[in-house]
Amino acid sequence: MKHIEGAFAVTAHIKNADRLVCLNAAAEEHGLRRGMGLADARSFCPSLLTELHDAQADQAFQRRLVRWAQRYCPWVGEDGVDGLFLDVTGSAHLLGGEAALLHDIRTRLARSRLTVSIGIADTPGAAWALAHFGQGCADTGDTLKAVRGLPVASLRITAKEDTTLQRLGIKTVGQLADLPRATVGQRFGASVLMRLDQALGHQAESISPEVNAPVYATRLTLPEPIGLAKDVMAGVERLLPPLCEKLMRMMAGVRVLSLSCRLVDGGAQTVELRLARPLRDPARILPLFERGIGEIDAGFGIDQLRLVAVQVEALPAEQTTQASQGQSRQDDGLHDLITRLGNRIGLENIQRFLPADSHIPERSFIIAPAAWSEVGGAWVSLTPRPVRLFPPEYVAASTNRPPGSFKWRGMSFKVGRVTGPERIAPEWWLEDENWRHGVRDYWKVETREGHRLWMFHTPQSPGWFVHGTFA
Repeated sequence: MKHIEGAFAVTAHIKNADRLVCLNAAAEEHGLRRGMGLADARSFCPSLLTELHDAQADQAFQRRLVRWAQRYCPWVGEDGVDGLFLDVTGSAHLLGGEAALLHDIRTRLARSRLTVSIGIADTPGAAWALAHFGQGCADTGDTLKAVRGLPVASLRITAKEDTTLQRLGIKTVGQLADLPRATVGQRFGASVLMRLDQALGHQAESISPEVNAPVYATRLTLPEPIGLAKDVMAGVERLLPPLCEKLMRMMAGVRVLSLSCRLVDGGAQTVELRLARPLRDPARILPLFERGIGEIDAGFGIDQLRLVAVQVEALPAEQTTQASQGQSRQDDGLHDLITRLGNRIGLENIQRFLPADSHIPERSFIIAPAAWSEVGGAWVSLTPRPVRLFPPEYVAASTNRPPGSFKWRGMSFKVGRVTGPERIAPEWWLEDENWRHGVRDYWKVETREGHRLWMFHTPQSPGWFVHGTFA
């Protein structure tokens, strides 16, 4: 984890402005707070260091914290984007009590340079209040005493409800709890009374634990070290069926597989297989490992193999028919070829053209990695399109119809036959510098030299251009 000295904050673009979403203690000492605009924050602290919020990485880190927290109890749930709920009922005594458990959590997280705020109480609401506004442990059976002096905002009420209570002079939980229940419900709404009851334990509130993602991994410990590629392939052949059976039960397919070979001398060799589509068929996956396994340097031998499905995607069962089986076999062969080539040059470097919904020639297609796209839709065109498109190249001519002769790319051409015109108007709702000058009249021009060109004329500012070539 990167250690940063001085004031630091994480920013995100919220409500048309860059705002602080997280900051360290040094930034708080300069008067900065969450939700403050970045421009205002820099006026308070010109030396403020910032980094853009990565929501995906933040969520992944929180999930890892959930797994880590299960060392203390089996029931761990997420609380928003920056908190966890732990139900330590029945497990705190294993560490010597709640105070010892709190100290252990704080110490372990401090080693990772994480600043945390922790509260322990009989109810989730009271624990949340202590963690955000007080910290520490509440005495068992005396929750009201622990939260009495905390502000009413600690009850997880809305900002509007908090403002209403503050204007009436009700600033603490104790003041709100001393009011008659009928008064609280009638004057401030049922939600305020519910939050108060949840914090004091008068209304139950359960923790929804996070479900652990299934782990797709198999391991084979060998009685004698091996070093030949065929022996490693035989080991992988034994590891694949149980892994694929679990994928079948979970209606999933693997996209990325990692084979870890533990060496006798303590080292390790890893082979990563990236697939062009999700698979769970051992017979199809096994041959794709041949190239990677052939490059392993076994050294003094391999004594353990571990196969892990690193990336898994949903792969529901499909109903097949006799007509679809032949097409499926053709698709399987294509995907296997993409996998073999992709593991040499990178799956992202194998691309395909896909049709796009636009009448503009340059926008009538998109280029996408073949491994993460499927052939869909049809190429619809009222007139034939050239096999090659390139940026328009100017041709010196002044007529409204295709010139009888012209020079292009340093060569002279004479026109034999022309077909057209086809007028294409720009898409006015999109900003495009190349189409800003108006319509184009396209012609299919066949020259006597054997070239078949796609040329266009711009009537609003007369000029001729070559835009592509036909086969």
